[in-house]
Amino acid sequence: MTDQDNEVMQTNEENEASKSEVTFAKGSLHKGDTSKPGQKLHKGDARTARMGTGSIPKLIMEFAIPSIVGMLVNGAYNVIDSIFLGQAMGEIGLSVATAAMPLMTIFMALAMLIGNGGNALAALRLGEGNKDAAEKSLGNTVCLGIVAAILVAILIHIPPCVEAILTLSSVTPEIRDYTYSFMYILALGFIFQLIGAGVNNFIRTAGAPNRALGTMVIGTVSCVVLNYLFVLVFGWGVVGSALATVLGQAVSCVSVLWYFLFTKDVAFKLYSRNLKLEAEIVGLIISLGAASFIMQLAMSVINFLVNYLLVMYGGQSPLGAEAALASIGVVQRCAMFAVLPLIGIAIAIQPLLGYNYGASLISRVRSTLGYGILIATIFGTVMWALIHIFAFDIVSFFGIRDDALREFTVFALNVQVLVLPVVGMQIVTSNYFQATGQPIKSVILSLTRQVLFLIPLYIVLPIVLPYIAPGLTSLDALYFAVPIADILAIITSLIFIVFELKRLKGIEAGTIQAKFGKKSA
Repeated sequence: MTDQDNEVMQTNEENEASKSEVTFAKGSLHKGDTSKPGQKLHKGDARTARMGTGSIPKLIMEFAIPSIVGMLVNGAYNVIDSIFLGQAMGEIGLSVATAAMPLMTIFMALAMLIGNGGNALAALRLGEGNKDAAEKSLGNTVCLGIVAAILVAILIHIPPCVEAILTLSSVTPEIRDYTYSFMYILALGFIFQLIGAGVNNFIRTAGAPNRALGTMVIGTVSCVVLNYLFVLVFGWGVVGSALATVLGQAVSCVSVLWYFLFTKDVAFKLYSRNLKLEAEIVGLIISLGAASFIMQLAMSVINFLVNYLLVMYGGQSPLGAEAALASIGVVQRCAMFAVLPLIGIAIAIQPLLGYNYGASLISRVRSTLGYGILIATIFGTVMWALIHIFAFDIVSFFGIRDDALREFTVFALNVQVLVLPVVGMQIVTSNYFQATGQPIKSVILSLTRQVLFLIPLYIVLPIVLPYIAPGLTSLDALYFAVPIADILAIITSLIFIVFELKRLKGIEAGTIQAKFGKKSA
């Protein structure tokens, strides 16, 4: 990507920033602002400063639209693999993608641990007016990502680790070699995913949501083109699909690093001096990213469990184990894709929440949370409606041609997204606590939906539900676990929100300090 390309992609953001480039009279924008009277804001600083002054609905939409599209684009990697493998190899290809999904989820968990944690810390520090601390957070995040990628590359060459992953994924003998090849290539290219997806959020915090979207789009477009060439044209199968995914992520990674290294008028930049790991900063990054990590890791644990249960109960049904794996692969990817806009909204408001919370602008924090929940609910309802209307077409698009399997997959998909319209509230709430420096609460909320409720339901429902509803099999019952767990998690989130609103009143009254960690960190 050239400097000319960078200027074109940044036009809208710079136009908005120029409007926000103001001269201060007396006072400052917020408590953390360090600008002096009469001082003119740098364009990059102006883009971040408006998070504490601009219209909240307008800012949310400005940040949310690129974030939603970006999450859909980023999540498309898994869907793209499944579509091309399903079209080229049928149920075997879909089964490979499903078997590899737990490991892919672990990779995403690591990317979110480091990236979301570092980004949340950077947003808090910018709100406090500490640009140097924000740049240290970025540098430590990149360095921590490199260390994690090296460890992953080492582990994939240790046979016991590989065998453990394959066994936990319930890989059948028919797809074992295919699955290993797919996992191996993804593991070696993990650094590109970590930087491309994890560090991408920093661009949004720097006040450039359109650029953040652009880095994801070019990666996904590359992945689609390369998948078509490698899988359908060259016939390279799972190896070609894995290579296409890694190379697409590499393109995204380069564009992210380019932004912080070479783009002009950036709110904060990546400097080599900040690549040295500092224990305190690393600790804060990990604590703030723990909720996202646990949520994704829990999804991986669930994927391991579900694959095992599918092989067991699928083997007892006329569909068979491989068909059951293929079916859940389609359902999980469609459900994940439907939830991604909600996660995108939660991620989009995170820098707004962090910045205003760090600046002690509590009324703006409260308004941002309310608007975020409302918008997530609207998007959840739209995605639910689209899935119910086009469920048959969606399932067919993945290459499932057997009538019985297609009918079952449509049923399973409709059940899985049953309460999707209200799931956004839970996701936004969990991210709220992460953004405002309350990682323990965020972790608890993440655990309720993904572990504390869901895992027991996965184990119990296939045994109990067929007795309650004789028309349902144990395989059918697996899919009802998700909507029931979602309902319980939503109730828990509502309780947390009620107490949090009371706490925010205390901050406004001056009895509680809205700070996290040391400003110098």
